[in-house]
Amino acid sequence: MKSKLIGLIVVLVVIVAAVGYSLLRSSQDVTVLKGYVGGEKIGLLEDGQVKDILSKKYKIQIDYAKAGSLDMITADHTGRNFLFPSSQTALELYKKEIGTPKKSEIILNTPIVLYSHKLVADAFVKTGLVSVEDGVYYMDIARLAKSILANKTWADEGLPTLYGNVTVSTTDPTKSNSGNMFAGLLANVLNGGKVADVKSLPTILPQLQSVFLKLGFMETSSSDLFEQFLKTGVGAKPIIAGYENQILEFAVANPDDWAKISGDIVMIYPVPTVWSTHTYIALDEQGTLGINALLDKDIQRIAWEKHGFRTGVYSVATNTGIFNVNGIAKDITKVMPMPDVDTMQSIINGLKSS
Repeated sequence: MKSKLIGLIVVLVVIVAAVGYSLLRSSQDVTVLKGYVGGEKIGLLEDGQVKDILSKKYKIQIDYAKAGSLDMITADHTGRNFLFPSSQTALELYKKEIGTPKKSEIILNTPIVLYSHKLVADAFVKTGLVSVEDGVYYMDIARLAKSILANKTWADEGLPTLYGNVTVSTTDPTKSNSGNMFAGLLANVLNGGKVADVKSLPTILPQLQSVFLKLGFMETSSSDLFEQFLKTGVGAKPIIAGYENQILEFAVANPDDWAKISGDIVMIYPVPTVWSTHTYIALDEQGTLGINALLDKDIQRIAWEKHGFRTGVYSVATNTGIFNVNGIAKDITKVMPMPDVDTMQSIINGLKSS
């Protein structure tokens, strides 16, 4: 009897050891990718389903630090396998300043939009700054730029309850992508609706400097700016520039909170707008593992359905009815290209020195 008991104990020890070894080996098989990520993508990377797919199917784990898209290009890359900024401009800047990366790929897309409040949107509809088509709000960016440069007050635009001059709050365009892209969009508009270039900057740059000087302190993260917009109300930030996916993700992740504020928050599409292309930059061979993984069809589906990113491979990415958000454009057609990297770098340097 005693020998049988000893035998049973030995068998159990062997099983436990085998299971432990298996788990240890499994955890060791997971490759950790370290890099910098724009704050607007953190919700996607922290999604439990996404983590599960990355770990089980691709044997990778993403370990990130939040950074502005432009800041991450000039940051110390020691020990980093990848960068995940929010624009092609960041990639082109990397190529110009550092060299050709190991590999790069566009993973996600989302257009630049404006966020405002119903009070502001309704007033702008009356003054003609904003139009409504099929329940979607569109902003005349050329007219908005003229209003800002002319130092028009909110009262001049039909909003006497708001204090000060008309502005659009953005992230710091010298550090963060959404502010940088809005600066590029304004440059195009100020160039008569043509893509701005280095030759056109002597006329355009002083106007851009005037626009951004009015903003004072600017956040360096798009997610931080959006959070402040939701928390501080119409008086503090009547209009901000951000990404379309931010409100879609918020509505899915916080349905109770969204139900309380959905009647007030208005998404406005600039006319024209620009695409924010979220490009994964692999710095080394290990970093390339993240590209195929993030392009996984299930991750791309989750990126749209739960986080609002328009993905290139998901066939129903224009099915806006899955969100409890009014005023989503089914197609993004009124789009301009961004100025090239030399022009944007000149704009960045000009805004830094202003």
